[in-house]
Amino acid sequence: MGPVVLVGVVAGLLWGGYVRAMAAGFEVEPVDRVAEARRALLRWPRYRWPPYHEVACALVCGLVVWRAGLPYLFFTLVGTALAVIDWRTTRLPDVLTLPAYPVLALTLLPTGELARGVAGGVALVFLYGVLWFIKPSDMGLGDVKLAGLIGMAAATLGWEHWVAAALGGQLLGAAYAVWLLATKRGGRDTQFPFGPFMLFGAFGALCLGS
Repeated sequence: MGPVVLVGVVAGLLWGGYVRAMAAGFEVEPVDRVAEARRALLRWPRYRWPPYHEVACALVCGLVVWRAGLPYLFFTLVGTALAVIDWRTTRLPDVLTLPAYPVLALTLLPTGELARGVAGGVALVFLYGVLWFIKPSDMGLGDVKLAGLIGMAAATLGWEHWVAAALGGQLLGAAYAVWLLATKRGGRDTQFPFGPFMLFGAFGALCLGS
């Protein structure tokens, strides 16, 4: 294991405990979003056994850093947090998504492809915005905002990675919907958080390598 990959694994291990604590502070329908954000973000990490969050974050961060490089560690860290929060609350909090844009841009500067990344972010926001406009009941505005981060990260590696990230999330979400129908755990109108599928489609695209 190279030192860069080790950095990703260790960062993921440490981050996992904070993700667990932070996710517990967000609510499905918050009364006060400012108080909720303060309560959620200003928490000490919670490391527990079995370490599901820590191991999952370490694996994802290690794989992405190994295949794509260290500039993509920040995206992976914030992405794992958003995936857990969305799965728990069916929300993608603006307090995490929006500030991640300038930070992600800074971390992607070393790739030398930030201009293409910005173009990819705008393009994917537009695509998801159209999908939201056509049928807002199937997609939230949080997904549209998240799409920009995914498009930025994937496009810096190449447009083929952008396409893989865009399609990957859709295919994973569709597969989960089919599984819900097949197992009779849901119907055609069953709502479920789409952000985790978008993010893991993006992680898979990044793992295609540079």
